[in-house]
Amino acid sequence: MAYLVGKMEAASHALDFEGAARFRDQIQAVRAVIEKQFVANERLDDMDIMSIAYQHGLACVQVMFIRQGKVLGNRSYFPKVPANTDLSELAATFVGQFYLQGHQGRSIPNSIILDQKLDEQTALEALLSSQAGRKVQIQQAVKGDKGKYLQLAQINAKAALAAQLKQSSRMSERYAALCDLLAVPHIQRMECFDISHTMGNQTVASCVVFNQDGPLKSDYRRFNIEGITGGDDYAAMEQALRKRYERDLEDDKIPDIIFIDGGKGQLNRALAVFDSLNVKWDKTRPQLIGVAKGVDRRAGQEVLIISKQQREIHLPDDSPALHLVQHIRDESHNHAISGHRKKRQKAFTQSGLETIEGVGAKRRQALLKYLGGWQGVKKPHWMRSLQYRGFPKPWQKRFLKP
Repeated sequence: MAYLVGKMEAASHALDFEGAARFRDQIQAVRAVIEKQFVANERLDDMDIMSIAYQHGLACVQVMFIRQGKVLGNRSYFPKVPANTDLSELAATFVGQFYLQGHQGRSIPNSIILDQKLDEQTALEALLSSQAGRKVQIQQAVKGDKGKYLQLAQINAKAALAAQLKQSSRMSERYAALCDLLAVPHIQRMECFDISHTMGNQTVASCVVFNQDGPLKSDYRRFNIEGITGGDDYAAMEQALRKRYERDLEDDKIPDIIFIDGGKGQLNRALAVFDSLNVKWDKTRPQLIGVAKGVDRRAGQEVLIISKQQREIHLPDDSPALHLVQHIRDESHNHAISGHRKKRQKAFTQSGLETIEGVGAKRRQALLKYLGGWQGVKKPHWMRSLQYRGFPKPWQKRFLKP
């Protein structure tokens, strides 16, 4: 294992991320065997074990969760860190944020084991103990089974960092290829729109956001589309664009590229929307690009329709620029579909009582209980049964009008 980790780190330092990824895969296979074979000899307390790996300006914090002597799982975090960050400082900041800031529901274990020394360890232990209502210890230089778990966490951190570096390298390559394709020096922000519905019902539009590092998921948005003819994707796209851009935008929120999932018709509708916008920000800055499916409608045959140059680009299926566009388009598609499914499920499970005047939450609950759930509401003549169940007569009349 140590040999493989050393090889992976050497490849990563040499910026050979493909080679590092191969060693990472071998490490993960060996690690899986070790985790299955490893049985703690000691009676271990509840603990979280943290290891930090740092390379090429990217940090990974691996957290392994152990409860009642069993590994419940692990997770990798990639906090943004300034250049030349001290790992001890990063560890202290991460522990404080992980347990104390906005995570009241997160359980604090009795022990937190780190591979970094902390300058303010005593003060941090006091804060954690106060939050947990019992003594919490932060430990380093552990031995025995704890030491073995820490070694596993360190291996996990290095493997996860290698994977992230490879992904970042691939993203950088694709980003540079797209800049070259569009003949622009840089792209600060890209947004992509897609529409999802079922037979024109529960229409949802999505907007996803990318920069040169990848997705900005905190900036993702969904829009409920209303008041249009069912299935009119052009009108749905127009409504989504107006909801998104008919407002003030800070300079760093103005996209350089807007991808429209669709052909010339969708793109022309989007261009018309932008022509009609009356906003203070520079609406000429975004370049609108249509992403149309190829003749056979297969992945890899997409056509980019460049609005400013009035041309179509057919990229080979191994084009890094195309792969980035596909990534963005697929992300937008998935975001729209997940939103549509939630909306459809909500409509499916609603009882129908929500839209009736005079039926509040308590009365609705009483009705559902009496009728045996929302399925009972769907049965014919259920309203007639209210006469025999003691519901107020004025209220019955609201339902029993001919």
